[in-house]
Amino acid sequence: FAELHAAVVGLPVASSRILPGLVLRRDFAAYCPADGDLRAVLVTEPLRPALSAPGVALVVDAEGRYQACLRWISRRTEALMKRLRSNGVRLLLSSVKQDDVVIYYAKLHGVSVVECLSSEEVALICEITGVSPYAPFGEDVHREITDTAVATFCQPLLLGSERCVHVGFTSVCAFQPHCLILCGPVAGVNEQHAAALQGAFTMLQQLFKRVDG
Repeated sequence: FAELHAAVVGLPVASSRILPGLVLRRDFAAYCPADGDLRAVLVTEPLRPALSAPGVALVVDAEGRYQACLRWISRRTEALMKRLRSNGVRLLLSSVKQDDVVIYYAKLHGVSVVECLSSEEVALICEITGVSPYAPFGEDVHREITDTAVATFCQPLLLGSERCVHVGFTSVCAFQPHCLILCGPVAGVNEQHAAALQGAFTMLQQLFKRVDG
């Protein structure tokens, strides 16, 4: 329920509504408008390539070598973004904050980016779409990226003064997610309404729960 409702303070209760899809309570790190269905990938690791393995210290003892390292990172990041784009990916959903170089090349190649998804949001998206997080490194760079979700829309949404991301996915299960936008003059009213609705949904779940035996 926590991932399927959003509270907006300062608006009348009558402004409450139900929206199809998910509302992610954060702004785009990069937004590139796209019409129609678009492919999306989910990542749980930084896409800026590392210069050394975990636990291994890399010592750069000259300015020229340091600049060469930065150029290598830039080329590798751009190659990854080009690969995503060539596979039709237009939306990158990340559970971690991505480096500025990733955001730069995402914008350059028309890929929208949403960062810092919670573990609950990641699990919900995986359940809805049936995809697993994409691992960009250590695999054949020429192989088609198949573990992608289909987003029917992805657009900015303004809730009060907060900029959010509104995204809809093609579901692979019977569950068709909708988000409840709860409006109220003060936070306490929204909390009461949210608690009452969550209690009602819990009761309905118990009422229609399958009984075996």
